[in-house]
Amino acid sequence: MPVDPMLQGLVTGFAVEAQEVIQKVTMDLLELEREGLDAGALARLYVRLGRHLHTLKGSASSLGLQDLGDIAHKLEDALAPLKASTRKMPRSVVDVLLHGLDLFMLRAQAHADGRGDALPDPAAALAQLVAEGPPPETVGALLAGAATASAPVEPSATPEENALVEAASALNPQDAVPESADTGWRVSVRQVTSLMREVERLREVRLRVEERGRELDRVVTVLAKQGLLAETAEARTLLSGTSRSLRTDGEETSDIVDALEDGLKAITTRPVRTILDPLQRMVRDLSRQLGKEARLSVVGSELSLDRRLLEKLQGALVHLLRNAVDHGLEMPSQREKAGKHHEGALTLRIEQQGNLLFLECSDDGAGIDVIRVRKVAESRGVVTSDEAERLNENQVRDLIFRPGFSTRSDVTDTSGRGVGLDAVRASVEGLQGRIEVNSTPGQGTRFVMTLPVDLGSSPVLVVRALEQLVGLPMLAVEATQLARADSLRIGKRKAHLEYQGQLLPVVDLGARLGLRALAPPVEGQPLLIVQSGGKRVALGVDAVVGDRDLVIRPLPSEVRDVPAWQGAATLSRGELLLICRPDWLVTESGQAAVAAQRRALVVDDSLTARALHRAMLEAGGFSVHLAASGARALDRLATDTYDVVICDLDMEEMDGTQLIARLREKKETSSLPVILVSAHDSAAARERGMAAGADGYLSKRECAAGRLLAEVLDVMSRRGGRA
Repeated sequence: MPVDPMLQGLVTGFAVEAQEVIQKVTMDLLELEREGLDAGALARLYVRLGRHLHTLKGSASSLGLQDLGDIAHKLEDALAPLKASTRKMPRSVVDVLLHGLDLFMLRAQAHADGRGDALPDPAAALAQLVAEGPPPETVGALLAGAATASAPVEPSATPEENALVEAASALNPQDAVPESADTGWRVSVRQVTSLMREVERLREVRLRVEERGRELDRVVTVLAKQGLLAETAEARTLLSGTSRSLRTDGEETSDIVDALEDGLKAITTRPVRTILDPLQRMVRDLSRQLGKEARLSVVGSELSLDRRLLEKLQGALVHLLRNAVDHGLEMPSQREKAGKHHEGALTLRIEQQGNLLFLECSDDGAGIDVIRVRKVAESRGVVTSDEAERLNENQVRDLIFRPGFSTRSDVTDTSGRGVGLDAVRASVEGLQGRIEVNSTPGQGTRFVMTLPVDLGSSPVLVVRALEQLVGLPMLAVEATQLARADSLRIGKRKAHLEYQGQLLPVVDLGARLGLRALAPPVEGQPLLIVQSGGKRVALGVDAVVGDRDLVIRPLPSEVRDVPAWQGAATLSRGELLLICRPDWLVTESGQAAVAAQRRALVVDDSLTARALHRAMLEAGGFSVHLAASGARALDRLATDTYDVVICDLDMEEMDGTQLIARLREKKETSSLPVILVSAHDSAAARERGMAAGADGYLSKRECAAGRLLAEVLDVMSRRGGRA
């Protein structure tokens, strides 16, 4: 029966509302079929489920959608005998209700699209469905074509139902409101992005206003110290009044900026749960299809993210979860033999720190069999046998991301086509992120995706190590305190802080960044409790400058893979502030130099260049220290020994050629290999550097292209160093 044209807008809105209600009903049904619920929890779920179904029936009937009202009524009838039950809902009944909801939503979408008059009569199928309570395979035959829009059409569906599924597949319930019913404004992504940039500019102006206020306060203080109190009284009064007014204006500007940013976020973001909640149903259905049992837990679904980012991530998450159920989890009988619960545990964890988003997908299955992966990769031609022999375990695990790789020998609906994880990596890298995999045989597998997000500002704590300012995402800073002798445990190689009944390793930020040699914390030194991924450390800094609301931008592509930094921000005076990655700070690797490790000193007045060179050398197994000037490099060389020095040719105060001359004067550094690096790629600059005594010369363009490590090893080999 066609819908009254005057009600079409309301019907379209109802379809959107029904999608949300059905998602809640689906989550309740998945909870009801699980074990371990007490009688009170079961009763509450049954009551809430009945209320949701009644809402669907009432709303549909009020709009004259009698077919939808009949479906909801039949589903209520199926639920009624179970309301007094104190046991979990039988899975066959859950199957019936879920497929009935699929049919309801499919028809609601068709009504919203103006196709209600072409719908087949669902009464016979529903009557048989509810009366018999059939097993899943019978349900599929009865409701062929009534699957969700993402499911394939069953061969037994009628032509009319096939047409209906195709129409519904092209319709996104989130965008179900037609143009005629939308009374709002339509804006492009470019316009919203432009407005976001203007809000960021306004925030930077607000930061500058705050700085001007502090400068006025300093002027008043200077005048008060001049001793001419009477002569400067009027000026000081005027300046003090101006400073207070400026402070008030700054606070009001801050409120306006916050309100604008919140409004933009409300327009451009969606809760993560909108893409995660439907995955519960997918995991449940796939587990049933494969004869397995699985439960998905989600942590962090309350976050809101850019709508475009969520849409691009949804496919990757579906792939990872399907892969976990199909390849990771064992059959229930195998799990019980291994001492595990018969139901597999899947976990999705989402966490945002500053402008970085971390998504973790893990399972407690069999883990990745690296021996089998190596053999399959060879047999499928992904790598040659010689290449496979040279790969370590981490590199072998990475083979699962190669195009065409699959451990399945046969093609099924779920896997075996060699398309999956390579698409996930391509999707993540297309978002300028990266994906890593860790696995323990017999215990499970964990995929971690790290992605940049650039919507709005983030609270950042600014700290100082020596003369270097560094930013830390405030979400990663759990607490701050001053070091006290009675709470420190200092050993020969490591120091620990006693904090809330635990001993946390103390990490010296200056040493971690290669700015100085490792030193134990001293009395009164600021210590920050930094957490990431369930790990915590006490981070020792030289000073805490203060917190700022800053817009964190991704680093240039040449240094984006440097593990220490997640992005950069601009301070009130235009200074560049690098933001440190909390997960890098809490990892053990690199906190202490290995005695036999090759050591390099990088000397450059550009922080970006120092970070780039360090990343390349550390990837080659070097322990790297940094110096921002020639003078500081000489200080480091007076107390430490190095196998090679990489130095910028053009620096203030002491350039690269002058530093080489100083090194060649001393016996202990006269034969130290030195490589000059310069932005100049001319023959004259190269000759100048080599004439000064350099062992090698590279342009910064050659360094960015990956030539640095090879040049360092070549120079050390010629000098007789440890190459």
